[in-house]
Amino acid sequence: MKRVLLVSLIFIAGSLFAQTSQKIGYVNSEVIFAQFSEAIKAQSDLEAISANWAARRDSMVQDLQSSYEVVQKQATTMAPDKLNQARQELAMKEQQITQYQQQKFGQNGELYVKQEEIFAPVKEKIMNAISEVAKAEGMNFVFDKSGDILLLYADEAFDITFPVLDKLKRGKK
Repeated sequence: MKRVLLVSLIFIAGSLFAQTSQKIGYVNSEVIFAQFSEAIKAQSDLEAISANWAARRDSMVQDLQSSYEVVQKQATTMAPDKLNQARQELAMKEQQITQYQQQKFGQNGELYVKQEEIFAPVKEKIMNAISEVAKAEGMNFVFDKSGDILLLYADEAFDITFPVLDKLKRGKK
């Protein structure tokens, strides 16, 4: 699928170049996210939230393990109905941990929602800076070098990663 998209993109780009000369630029979004202070802070904030939820989950797992050990030690002296009740409570605790894990870290879980929420303003600033630099440089297209569409060749003269990063760091609008 990616190859079909890349081949199509090459044909489209080729036909565009045949009609008019186009100026193309690219950025490396990984570099921008690694060096832009607001992106670094957003990542740190997200990691703190994730660590807090992971600590809560780990605490729940520790509690389950402790309860399991207690039930194992007392299993020989427990009445069968009490043993069944204890096992059901262990199963409920395990189910609660699974639900918590899914709620916080699952696909479209709270971590995903927080990530979108925290990074939305950062992404908007980056996109605005890319747009402004591209217009100032007279570029018609800008690709992300780190994305799914790979550039097989890119002339360094068209790399606008650092002008975009400079614009973001200076805070010019």
